[in-house]
This record gives sequence, structure tokens and C-alpha cells, in this order.
Amino acid sequence: MVGWILKKILGSKNQRELKRLMPIVHRTNEFDERFKSLSDEALRAKTAIWKEELAQIPELEDQWKRLDEILPEAFAVVKNAARRLKDRQDTFMVCDQPMKWDMVHFDVQLLGGIVLHRGRIAEMATGEGKTLVATLPLYLNALTGRGVHLVTVNDYLARRDAEWMGRLYDFLGLTVGCIQHDQEPDLRREQYAMDITYGTNSEFGFDYLRDNGMATTREQQVQRGYYYAIVDEVDSILIDEARTPLIISGPATISTHQYDKWKPLIEQLVRKQNMLCNRLASEAIEKFEQGDVETGGRLMFKVKLGQPRNKQLLRMMEDPDKRRAVDKAELSFYQDTRKEELFALKEELFFTIDEKSNEADLSEQGRNFLNPDDPNAFVLPDLINEFTEIDLDPSLSQEEKDKRKAERQQHCDAQAERIHNISQLLRAYCLFEKDVQYVIEENKVVIVDEFTGRKMPGRRWSDGLHQAVEAKEGVQIDRETQTLATITIQNYFRLYQKLAGMTGTAETEAAEFHDIYKLDVNVIPTNRPVARKDHNDRIYKTRREKYNAVINEIRDCHTREQPVLVGTVSVEASELLSRMLKREKIPHNVLNAKFHMQEAEIVSRAGQPGTVTISTNMAGRGTDIKLGASVPDRGGLFVIGTERHEARRIDRQLRGRCARQGDPGSSRFYVSFEDDLMRNFGAADRMTRIMERFGLEEGQELEHRWLNKSVETAQKRVEQRNYLIRKRTLDFDDVMNMQREVVYTYRNETIDSEEPRTLIYEVIDEAVPAKVQEYLAAERDEEPNYTGFLNWVNTTFPLGLTKEKAQFETRTVDENAQFLIGKIKDAYERKSSHEEPAAVKSLERYIILNAIDRLWQEHLYAMDALREGVYLRGYAQKDPLIEYKTEAYDMFVELMANIKNEVLHNLFRSTSNLQAFENFLATLPQFLLREHAPAAPTANAPARGRQLQPVGAMAAVAGDGDGAGEMTLDLPIRRSIPKVGRNEPCPCGSGKKYKNCCGRVA
Repeated sequence: MVGWILKKILGSKNQRELKRLMPIVHRTNEFDERFKSLSDEALRAKTAIWKEELAQIPELEDQWKRLDEILPEAFAVVKNAARRLKDRQDTFMVCDQPMKWDMVHFDVQLLGGIVLHRGRIAEMATGEGKTLVATLPLYLNALTGRGVHLVTVNDYLARRDAEWMGRLYDFLGLTVGCIQHDQEPDLRREQYAMDITYGTNSEFGFDYLRDNGMATTREQQVQRGYYYAIVDEVDSILIDEARTPLIISGPATISTHQYDKWKPLIEQLVRKQNMLCNRLASEAIEKFEQGDVETGGRLMFKVKLGQPRNKQLLRMMEDPDKRRAVDKAELSFYQDTRKEELFALKEELFFTIDEKSNEADLSEQGRNFLNPDDPNAFVLPDLINEFTEIDLDPSLSQEEKDKRKAERQQHCDAQAERIHNISQLLRAYCLFEKDVQYVIEENKVVIVDEFTGRKMPGRRWSDGLHQAVEAKEGVQIDRETQTLATITIQNYFRLYQKLAGMTGTAETEAAEFHDIYKLDVNVIPTNRPVARKDHNDRIYKTRREKYNAVINEIRDCHTREQPVLVGTVSVEASELLSRMLKREKIPHNVLNAKFHMQEAEIVSRAGQPGTVTISTNMAGRGTDIKLGASVPDRGGLFVIGTERHEARRIDRQLRGRCARQGDPGSSRFYVSFEDDLMRNFGAADRMTRIMERFGLEEGQELEHRWLNKSVETAQKRVEQRNYLIRKRTLDFDDVMNMQREVVYTYRNETIDSEEPRTLIYEVIDEAVPAKVQEYLAAERDEEPNYTGFLNWVNTTFPLGLTKEKAQFETRTVDENAQFLIGKIKDAYERKSSHEEPAAVKSLERYIILNAIDRLWQEHLYAMDALREGVYLRGYAQKDPLIEYKTEAYDMFVELMANIKNEVLHNLFRSTSNLQAFENFLATLPQFLLREHAPAAPTANAPARGRQLQPVGAMAAVAGDGDGAGEMTLDLPIRRSIPKVGRNEPCPCGSGKKYKNCCGRVA
């Protein structure tokens, strides 16, 4: 109560904030009056003067202070330029259509511009001119010359806004670029070099990944920094799309999928399950008719587990008594005391489906159907035990042991692949529907964004799910992909030194914007009061009744020539409504993922008298709906929502499509108990009581503002769940992000380095002492491994050291490291002296970049596997995130060490010029076979007796000049069994860690 009184007296935090900004708006208008007398050249000259002045200020913080000082004047320049274009009725082309400039900034738009400049989110209602608002802070921040970005939701809007607003920037002497999907790198670089660049979030993100993870020279990189970005439709980009990371993938080296092999069996299995569920549903109906409510409820619950969208089940759920019986059965089975009964119930089905978590799980009956002859077909073998048994078998030779281990590993891989393929096919058949989650185009599966209803060509579901859907639909199955580079949307936008955003609906997600992006939300008042009327939701028992009511409402509006915009959640729903309207002979336009090209055009015509437009909820965002003549007298645009979306924000966005700039308009949502939101997250028991209390008949509706609250409570639950998913994604990606920054910084240092040899020598200075430490620093009572160390030296470098010549025993660990570093650098200088200096620099860069890229890709693959498996640690009462962080750190330390070792390994195995390398080889002595060369026994292979060794002096490379140096060329040992990590248990069965056992001499 006290808070409410204080709010009334002092105003809300948002109102107080806007009140503080109003003096800046007044000063801007004063400057605007003053600038009316200036010529075009004088107005344009201000841009050049400010750019020159800001270029003299080196520090970013000082530049920002200066921008704050000139803000009112700079905003006035932009407003004045817009007025001049309007007064001249300036005409130009936008997306090949003639356009006339007819906009000048309102005071509320100036207010929005100030909020955006200060790095916040401006919530402005649909039709308030957000596109024009962005010109103010973009102009101001572009004066620094650092390049500013405006991020939109699709390529069309990026091009439209760049060409439309570009007219204003061009008038003021700034350059504008636009990034489009299929541009060449050279053209992209030109666009990024402009003062202001428009593009989509995915294009900016993928360019970042290509620049940092794939480019090998500075010329191949296109971006030039992350200074300031404004995100248009910020809620769509930073929240809806944030659950899916951006991934650049390439084809995997080998493809071993068996989707086409298992598809017929899975089809049969799904068919058998459908028949079983239909039979169970019929039995349930009989039981209800006989008065056995408990058994009927149990059977219905069983159907719900096996086929949640079964038509008979949905029809029975309309009856309050039957609904209550199912809920009661479900609650009783989920009690701890009845866990075994629940398990037995699931085992009576072939598989169970969990729509909430998007999972499908085979039962024992289903596994037997797929593999009747092999009871262990779905059991992964315990490799560690099997390897130990093989190692302890005295009757086997080392070669036979290696062969057996390789066979067991191969069997395990094939088993895992089969289980995975079957699991993904089951999900594809049971949880992914055509024209809902995806559409088929040109013999390809194209994903449909669940929030925007837009197609996303080029995107693929990960982990083999996309191939499973391709197999299900009978289209070409593309090869598996391997991650080459990845980043989440959240972490990409956190790169910017200043970030701002604008949207019509951000307030409901203000907490998330603040927690993740440190962005505060300011709600900007509308230029004219909103005249929209939001009616209460109408709630029906079934979808059929709901859609019939929607068609009746559309017919009534069409008869009185009031335009209608119908929002649907999926492509399937929009096509269903379209078919129903065709039956009623009502002309209409359909706007869904299948007609992306005409999106803006169809939406812009939606306000004409008698027009009926069916659209997926978010399609056509960014395009104004202007009312035709006489439409305001008929009540303006009427927006009908056919289903409540998971997020309240998207419902608000749909409502906001009508009543722009003070126009009249109204909106209403139609809801049924069969909608996914109500089935999965609505309070089922409360809904059942409501149905009973009102005694709903066929076609009857419920309508009350309390019911709106009930629906919104369900939406809040989903929003909270989705927020936790995004937060979890970010928590895991933060670990990857720190690693990514280190690797990409190292990569860019290599690309930018004028003298890459210094980086090569840094690697030698760091990696060699680590190796010396590993072999010669004795832990506990173990002896230093001089033989193994000598073997590693002669395998990696052409130093030709012998035991007598090396004399490692006579020096300390540090002295041995320094001795070896000197030898290696001297040998490398001699090798390089045979080659062109410029070519050597390129080669040195290539050696480092190749090591980083190859091992980073392997690391990403390993991190994916770790992330999938780490959740199982929860069963051991361990926090998966902490476990992930610990393991990821160890893996990263190993990655950096491996990169350095790879560089050392390739240092003397690469050349910029074949002739030069042959000249270098000509200085080496002839080779003879000699017994007993120094070699280290490995964990799985005995010391090799015969090695290739040179006889004679190798002064040219060994560097001593006394002719006594010998050089060993030793090919690496091929691994015939899986690699064992340093911290994993040793396969010999000793119980020690591998690094402290057989790994000591590896």
C-alpha cells in the first residue's frame, strides 16, 4: 500500500528516468530551430568537424564523454536533415520500389534515441517509428569512426532499412553498408568498413566465427571491431534465438549413420504403438461406460504416456469426469511408493513420449521388437573391464592383445551408433511434425523457427536429429556435420563495448535483459494515446469448437468490411484456417514460413477494408500496417489470436499490430483446453473444476478476466522454464567462451604478427621445459626416464643425439632444458637459411594456425561429448556444471599443451619450397640400419629393437661442428587402441592413473 502511494506521488522508476531526460529533448529542439537557417553544406560540415575532432581523442572513455556533450546538437542535425528531406518530398528507391521521405522525429523518438545512446533497451509500441529512432544514436556514435552496427531479424529488413535510412545518412555525409546472406568476403569487408552497417544477428555472428576461427590472413578477415550495436526487435534476437547457439560446421570425415537401415523397423514400431494406444483408448471408453472409473483412468494415463496426441484421448479429455480420472491416476503413479508400478506400466508400451522435455524412450518390449535375437543389442560394453581382462591374459601376444582391443572398441562404437540412431529416429517420428517444426522444400528439410514462424535455411538440428527427420521424410540424407566453430548469441553480443536495443515488448523480460546483458529497459510513451481495446480470452473445450468460433468471428468482421489479422502459432494452424475460410468462400491472404518473400507486402496491405490476413504470430515484424480509408469508422484493425503463445511477450507483439499512432483497433485471443500450452502447463485440475462448474456444452465458451490470469500463469511457468534453459546454456557456454577468447586471441596474434618466429620460439621455450619436466623430474621414488626422453628428442627434432653425446644425466632438469632449446633453435636457423625469408614467415604462421585449428576442432567435439555426458553426474549428487568446469579446465590445459607439441612436431616436417628442403636434406648423412637405437617402451608396445640411424657427421644440423653428431629419424608409433587420457585409470589394471603408471614412459 505504501509503495502504491509513493508511486502515485513520485511516479515509477521509469517515469522518473524519462523526466530526467526531457531537458535534453528541449535543448535538441532549440538547436533544431537554430539550424533551420543553415545551408545544406553548413549542416553537412558539422559531421566532418565532429569526426575530425573525435579522431584526435585516442581513449574510448574520453570519446564517450565528448559524444554526451554534443548529443543535443548532433540529434538536432539529424532531425533537421529529416525535415529538409520531407519538405523537398525527396523520392528514392528502396528494395526496387519508389519511396518518398515523409518523416520527422517526434519528441518521444528523441527520447528513445537518448535511451539507445546510453546503452539501454527502449520499449516503443508498434508503429512508433523505431527504424527512424535508431538514426539518432547511430549517427552520433558513427562520428567516432569505429563503425556501428544495426542488427535486424531478417535480410529483407536489413536491406530495406539500410536503403531507407541510408538516404538520411547520405545527406549528412556518412556511409552505410548492408550485410546480406550470400555476399562475397571482399564485398562484406567493404560493408563493414562503412560508418554504419546493417545486417542480421546470424550474419554478424558467423562473420565473427569465420574471422577468428577460419581466416588465415588479415586480408581474409572482414569485421573491424565491436564498438556499438543497436539490436532491432531485441527480444526476438537476444531471448528467443538465444537458446540456439550459432554453429559453423563442416562435413564429418566419415559418415557411419544407419538411419535408412532402421527406418522401416521404427515405422513398424510406431504403427504398432498407435494400434496399441487406439485399443487401450477403446478399452478405457468401455470401462467408463461400465462405471469402472479407476481402471478407465489408468488406461487413459497409459495412452497419454505412449501417444499424448491420440485423438480418442483428446476427445475423452473434454469430459471433466474422465479428465479428473486421468489426473488422479497420473498423480498416484508418480508417488515414490508406486515407482515400480509406473515402470511396469511403461514396460507394457513399446516406448514412452515426454512432450515437455522433447524425449522418446524405448521400453524393453520395444527393444525386443527391434532386436529379438540379441538381448544385449542396447547395452554398451564395459571397455575398461574388457581391456583389463585382455591385458591379464598370458596366452595372448602383445599384437593379439592390441587386435582384440581394437575389435572391442569397434564393437562398442557400432553399438553406440546404433542406439543413438534409433533414439533420434524415434524422436523424429513421435515429436517432430511436418509443417509445424519443419517444412519440405526442394527435397530438403528446412527448420521453421518456433517463435517467428520463419524458415531457417542452412540451419540443421544437431546430434543426428536432422538426418533422422530427413530419413523419416524420405528426402536425401546429408552427411553428418562436425562443429568447426561455435558461439552463443549471448556471448557474441557481449563482445560489444556498448549495446542497446529496441522492441515493442521487453518489459516482461526486463529481469533477463539485466541479468545476462546488463541492459535496463525504459518504456517510452507513445506519441498519441493508445486506442486499442483488448477483449477477454474466449476459452473452449476443443480445438474444433475454437476454430469454428474464430471462423464465425472472421465472417462477421468481413461482412462489415472490418480488416482482420489472424495470428497462429504454427504453419499447420495457418493452413488449417485457410482451408476452413476457403470452404466459407472468404477471400484471404496467408503469410507463413512458406511465403517469406511477400511477407512485408502482405502485412502492409492488412489494414485495407474487408482484408483477412492469416499470419504466424511474428511474421511481418518491422512492417507498418496502415489503415485504409473508412476503416477507423468500422473499429480499425481487429487482431485475433488463435492460441496463446508460450511467451506473453509474443501475444503482446501480436496485439500491438493494430492501433498504431492512436488508430482505433481491438484484439481477442481464442484458447482451447487442447492447446499445447494448456495441456502441458495449464492447471489441469482447476480447468476441470471450471468445466464442471459451468457445465460446458458443445460450442459453449468461457470468458472472464480471471481466466485470462489463469492462462497468463501458465505462460509465466513456461517463460521461467525457458529462461532457466537459456541461463543454463549460457552458464555452460561461459566456460567455452573463456577458452574461445584465449584460442582466438592466440590465433589473431599469429595472423597479425610481423615476426611469427618469435611465437615459434615462445612455443619452444614453453613446451621443451615441460617435456623435460615430464620425463626427467622424478616423482616419488621413480627414476628419470632418460631413454624415453632421448627417443622423444630424436623423433621430434633432427638433432642426431646419442646417449653419450646428450649426457642428460650430468645436468639438472633446467640445464637440460636450456641445452636442448639452444640446439633446437640453432638447427631451425640452419633449416630456415635454405628458404626464402618471406615464404618462411608464411610457413611459420601456417604451422601454428594449422595446429590451433585442427586441435580446437577436436576439442570442440570432446567438449560436446563431455557436456552431454556430464548430466549423469547428477545421479551421484554432484553438480553437473561444477563437474563440467573442472573437466573442461583440465581438457583446455591439455589442448594448449597439445597445440605446442603439434607445432614442435611439424617444425622440421614442413617446408615452403621443395627444392630448398631437398638442399637441406642433401646436407644430411646417408642412412644405414643399426641395432639398438635409443627408444622408449610405450604402454602398449615393447621397445623397438631396429631403428633407422645415420652414420657419420651431421655438423650442418647438429650444430656442434665436431662431426660427432648423429641424427635419428624415427616414425611415430601408430595407436592401435583408443587413446587413454593422462588422468584416466591405466588400462594395465594397476589402479594407478595412466600418467603415473604406463604413461610415464609413453
